[in-house]
Amino acid sequence: MTKIENIKEKLVRYGQEHLIKYWDELTDQERVSLVDDINEINLEEVQSFFKRATSSLEESAKKLDDRMEAIPESTFMSTTRTDEEKLKVYENEGLTHIANNRVGVLLMAGGQGTRLGSTNPKGMFDIKLPSRKSLFRVQGERIRKLQELAKNHTGLDGHIVWYIMTSEHTMEPTKKYFRESNYFGLNKENIVFFEQGSLPCFDFDGKILLDEKHRIAKAPDGNGGLYRALRDRGILADMNRRKVQYLHAHSVDNILIKVADPIFIGYCAKQNADCAAKVVEKSHPNEAVGVVCMVDGRYQVVEYSEITQKTAEMKNADGRLKFNAGNICNHFFHADFLNKIGSIYEKELKLHVAQKKIPHIDSTGKRVIPEKVNGIKIEKFVFDVFEFAENFVSVEVARDVEFSALKNADSAGKDCASTSRNDIFKLHRRYIEKAGGKFTDKVQEVEISPLLSYAGENLEPLVKGKIFDTTTVHLTCPSELSIKNGHL
Repeated sequence: MTKIENIKEKLVRYGQEHLIKYWDELTDQERVSLVDDINEINLEEVQSFFKRATSSLEESAKKLDDRMEAIPESTFMSTTRTDEEKLKVYENEGLTHIANNRVGVLLMAGGQGTRLGSTNPKGMFDIKLPSRKSLFRVQGERIRKLQELAKNHTGLDGHIVWYIMTSEHTMEPTKKYFRESNYFGLNKENIVFFEQGSLPCFDFDGKILLDEKHRIAKAPDGNGGLYRALRDRGILADMNRRKVQYLHAHSVDNILIKVADPIFIGYCAKQNADCAAKVVEKSHPNEAVGVVCMVDGRYQVVEYSEITQKTAEMKNADGRLKFNAGNICNHFFHADFLNKIGSIYEKELKLHVAQKKIPHIDSTGKRVIPEKVNGIKIEKFVFDVFEFAENFVSVEVARDVEFSALKNADSAGKDCASTSRNDIFKLHRRYIEKAGGKFTDKVQEVEISPLLSYAGENLEPLVKGKIFDTTTVHLTCPSELSIKNGHL
């Protein structure tokens, strides 16, 4: 039996023989490409994925009100309602772990900037800060500063390992950008790139779609695909080798992200948490964010569409919404928990269906870009491991300090480059004012380099008693070139 006959037999067994319908039209190179695509797929597994995912559509349409409980106070900490002394204890704990090389950051950076009008990975996007620093650079420089703060606190010259999860399409441009940026001054040995997985796209009958006659239509398996990728790409093994115990995981598109936040790390470590989430207080009952809560006694993120209006509007005695913990894709994991997920629970993760317009080869052999939904992509979500946690905690943070999403083009007027930029300006203005600086009405833009201050600390010697009177105020570290008006 020839190789193609073997492949055909396997495809027939799973009802996917249409994938080689155009075999006779392909060049030798195209045939190799198609065979590689088919061999990469575990047909039995993806067929079970399709059945599980589509059966979950009916389940996800059900309201969860009667099964929900709010987060217990015993597993919840608010940074805005906790005294400074206690926060300092958590921060010192986190800095100590950083100095002892126990902390890693997992950056979910698989997205492209298509919706922002860019063909580059989203992390390369320039929101037009005075410094013109990209998301990647801002986050890399925050890591550098945090390592410096940890050394000042302990005397130990520790480091944070930066694990960067890309997609198939963003891997090479991301690595190239980091090389050309000299890794933002970080040790490249402590930056590890790995690729998230992908899953084939299906029509509504469970047939895998062809993107080209020689290529299967595939899509990234969602941010929840990171658990399989951590295991299969050797990242868990790398963490074990380096003795990284605590991992801060977040998406790339939050300009205010406190990378490896020592307060978050320290609090979770002191609570012996195996898994945790940062949350923000919902702005109103109908805000389109998922909420962290308990369902049937296990932690879960419930989407706003899964509860009734009545439940969304329920309030506690203090007037706050009962289901108030807005999820912002900002998580803590203990290494032991991640190893347990990889070895035991990954195969049990929920599967979610996204109905999409998927370009494909139609029955006549023509590639079409559909005008209406024609198939599904299967995704896993990062928060679906919460239910497996034995000791889950959550930390509420101030939205205007730690969360500003970059999702849309400026024309949307929301969660876009303009709002991200303005949120940075407002926060950095407050940092300077808290340190004793003042501004005239002329000042429009305020930026503080991450290399100068991680979260507003140590600014007093530079700004106390000063009045800033230029349109742009950009405070930089002495090692950075002062090229704009208003630099120090």
